[in-house]
Amino acid sequence: MSSNSPQKFWYGGLASGCACFFTHPLDLAKVRLQAAPSSGENLVSVAVKIIRHEGFFAAYNGLTAALLRQATYSTARFGVYEKLKEFFTQQTHHQLNAIQLLGCSICAGAIGSIVGNPADVVNVRMQNDKSLPLAQQRNYRDALDGLYKVCRDEGAKSLFRGWAPNIVRGVLMTSSQVVSYDLAKRFLVTSFSFDPTTKSTHFTASLFASLVATTICSPADVIKTRIMNSSDKANDGPVQILLRSVKKEGIRFMFRGWLPSFVRLGPHTILTFLGMEQLRKWRFGMKD
Repeated sequence: MSSNSPQKFWYGGLASGCACFFTHPLDLAKVRLQAAPSSGENLVSVAVKIIRHEGFFAAYNGLTAALLRQATYSTARFGVYEKLKEFFTQQTHHQLNAIQLLGCSICAGAIGSIVGNPADVVNVRMQNDKSLPLAQQRNYRDALDGLYKVCRDEGAKSLFRGWAPNIVRGVLMTSSQVVSYDLAKRFLVTSFSFDPTTKSTHFTASLFASLVATTICSPADVIKTRIMNSSDKANDGPVQILLRSVKKEGIRFMFRGWLPSFVRLGPHTILTFLGMEQLRKWRFGMKD
């Protein structure tokens, strides 16, 4: 993403929300797989089980919460990242290096994770609800109903359940995703004479970013999913969850769902960055 390209604060949230319509079924399968107590499932078996037992449209369970998450988390992290990058570029009068981009992304990821945590809690629960025993299902009608019932039944503090691993994941996701995209795009342009305005350049850079982001974020994503899906009063922290899971399932549990994560994150990352670049090209929402 060029630092001197016009950018509205909400471009990232809008592009991520549009991408969500295409990738939500994959995200649903990923959450189910990560929350499962055993590793006997895979992406295909989970997807088939959802459609067979819950119907085709069950693949979009929790869509309202996913869209709310993109409207909060993605808008904040992409917007803050671009604003910080723009500010420091103006201050230094040169293209930011990898360390400077990393600093911007860490701040943006932390802020986005805090802003998006309530929607993320509801999102995880709505996606995993039908896999629970009938007596444990929460049956949120939509994202707003979920926010209300969490506050009513568990207290408003529960909306920030899993905030610590979520911030870790948000920082890892944002830094690995946007920084690797920026650096990959810069490398393609300077080393291989790619045109920075073409979709092929944006596609290649975003594909690389999705590979990096999936691998780096997988452990934090699995732990975050398990904490948010829990309603135990004990409210075990990420360290307890990590130790207990490693003891029962081995260290490989941290990469449970890597393939569905990549299958979901790859298209989502590509569609998001293509969308953001297109919004810039169109100068959407800007006055000439």
